Amino acid sequence: MLPRTYQHQVCSIARSLELIGDRWTLLIVRDALRGVRRFDDFRARLKVAHNVLSDRLSRLTEAGVLERRLYQERPDRYEYHLTQQGRDLWPVLMSLLLWGDRYLAPDGPPLLPLHRNCGGRLTPRFTCADCGAGLGPADVELTPGPGASRAG
Repeated sequence: MLPRTYQHQVCSIARSLELIGDRWTLLIVRDALRGVRRFDDFRARLKVAHNVLSDRLSRLTEAGVLERRLYQERPDRYEYHLTQQGRDLWPVLMSLLLWGDRYLAPDGPPLLPLHRNCGGRLTPRFTCADCGAGLGPADVELTPGPGASRAG
């Protein structure tokens, strides 16, 4: 297995990859951006092993991407909420989504990022293709696209 650290590289991309450069981490952030908050809900959606999810949630919390909030006592149970640092990953994920739609979606995009106000598509410059408005996470809703799986 390759090491997760890039100690000899003075590069912000390498440093970012140390934290978010594995498969599960970005999928956790993706689901958190869509409103998933609880451990069991992440696990059910991602079909990830308990120990892997626990590790990734701990790392994201320690790094300040997520914060834990107690929602139940006896036993203690926590929800995971994105911090501003975590919400700032939205453009990264949307860029990956748009790139994947362009190059890796032979049946069309599985999800369409649409402007809530007018229904226009999100562009790579984070504007609405129809009205030209600048868009952020609160302005975009993801709806099933032509490449969406019929099973889920």
